[in-house]
Amino acid sequence: MARLLQFIALTVATAVSLSQYATNDHSTWGTLPSPDFPKYLIDGPLEDGIPWGKADPSGDAPLTGATRHYNFVVTREFKSPDGFNKSVILINDQFPGPVIEANWGDMIEVTVVNNIDSPDEGITLHWHGVTQRKTPWYDGVPGVSQCPIAPRGGRFKYTFQADQYGTGWYHSHYSAQYDDGLYGPMVIYGPLQPEISYEYDLGPVMISDYFHMSYYKAMELTLGKPPQPLNVDNNLINGKASYNYNPPKTDSDSHDGVGPAKFKFHSGKLHRLRLINSGSLLNQKFSIDNHEVTVIANDYIPVKPYKTKVVTLGPGQRTDIIVNATGFPTDAVWMRSDIDLGCIETTANVRTALAAIYYESADTTSTPRTTGTTWESNNCLNDPLNQTVPYYPLRPPQPATVQTVTVTVGYNATGFILLFMNNSSFRADYNNPILLDVKAGNFSFPTEGNVYNFGSNSSVRLILNNTYSNPHPMHLHGHNFWVLAEGLGTWDGKITNPSNPLRRDTHNLQPGTPEQPSYVVLEWTQDNPGVWPFHCHMSIHSSTGMVFLAMEQPELIEKDTQIPMVMAQTCRDWDRFSSTSFVDQIDSGV
Repeated sequence: MARLLQFIALTVATAVSLSQYATNDHSTWGTLPSPDFPKYLIDGPLEDGIPWGKADPSGDAPLTGATRHYNFVVTREFKSPDGFNKSVILINDQFPGPVIEANWGDMIEVTVVNNIDSPDEGITLHWHGVTQRKTPWYDGVPGVSQCPIAPRGGRFKYTFQADQYGTGWYHSHYSAQYDDGLYGPMVIYGPLQPEISYEYDLGPVMISDYFHMSYYKAMELTLGKPPQPLNVDNNLINGKASYNYNPPKTDSDSHDGVGPAKFKFHSGKLHRLRLINSGSLLNQKFSIDNHEVTVIANDYIPVKPYKTKVVTLGPGQRTDIIVNATGFPTDAVWMRSDIDLGCIETTANVRTALAAIYYESADTTSTPRTTGTTWESNNCLNDPLNQTVPYYPLRPPQPATVQTVTVTVGYNATGFILLFMNNSSFRADYNNPILLDVKAGNFSFPTEGNVYNFGSNSSVRLILNNTYSNPHPMHLHGHNFWVLAEGLGTWDGKITNPSNPLRRDTHNLQPGTPEQPSYVVLEWTQDNPGVWPFHCHMSIHSSTGMVFLAMEQPELIEKDTQIPMVMAQTCRDWDRFSSTSFVDQIDSGV
């Protein structure tokens, strides 16, 4: 009888829409009226009518004197972003989390309270793409820059400068935790290229592949004996999607009454959209039916504007676009993001994320009837290096040191399949952050720390070879890197656009094989003392050990930095928790 009543309830649920509270709690992402974002925040000091004054758009961040304060309370609740009820992580009762806004040069202060209590989980927050210049301890990586924030009321305050401008995001760096929803967007207002203008900023467009299982269950399958391939259940835009069950899954509280995210266009006007691949696994191909877009930035780097119909985004990457609303006032069209399954061994129940764009006089209760743009898989590469040219030129120096790293897949001593970088698979020690060790003068680390001490060298050139049949969106903390070259086989030493190569903080490395590895050549200047993770941003790959730590200017860390006392206190709090509770670190930890 109970199962019959549950089946009836599920059948009724498919006929009605779930409430916003049931799907995304107090979040308003993906709803109308969608908010318009400003050109900059005006509640702070202005010089020449703008917050960043005469600051060089290609130079260091100004000191505005303003501080943006945020309070985040992190909890777990059951929600149904796509109609399937699962335990998701909320920030201030919102999924995805709230937006952080600041002007270029502002200070950002975020107080985080960990109120997760079932199961007990530590958390950290990483501010993806923010270089944390002079504040490397607030980078938010457990076992590297800090100990995790203990559950059941643990508290930690991050304070750092908005030292980049454009579109970013924040996310948990504790295991694969952000797969369960612990992430949100960042908008840092700053200069525009002189030829760029727009009337409306529609804000973040967060695109996320989505699993109905928990991140922990996904790690169990990935790290199992034998490892199991992951099936992607859905693809979300701003935390929303629809999912059809046929027949209904009567053993779980599952519904299909969720509408797509919605956006508003104004006919004849220019609109800025801030695309973020906040997913855990897959490349996305973004487009808007019947519209061309103009790319103006990749990650936090402005580029010379170029037009395209399809934007490629690997996990962790962001692209800012301008869209001319060329439709009629009564039009309704689909925004869509397609999962690129051509370059990775996985399956997806739902491949295309859809969001509805309604022009100003359109019927917002109607469903768009437009068709999508065709595209071809390009082996998970980003746009060609010669097409994506930074707007403000910067020539890389001759490297002070060159490091070659080869990615392989293999078994560890206990028979589990892991990813290795130069034959070493990373594992964090949550109770012993490496940055704090360096400050204490300890430069000796366990092998699984994968620490590369680049010392006082002025720059590093990295030749990264991939022998594994999966792509890797490679992300470096603390820096924007130059992308000098990419390809298959052996690098021939040639640099694409040597006077001004592409710069960004996350770049796709294509799949390779032992017989024909793929490669990417990156370079960065060592002007930011710290211990900076370099890792694949596919959560299952970083979880299986595809991480190394770039240690930069360690003598300056030891002698010249003043690390706040809260870092040691957070470790004492974590030590107290972990000494009495079992911490099930199933993976690399980050």
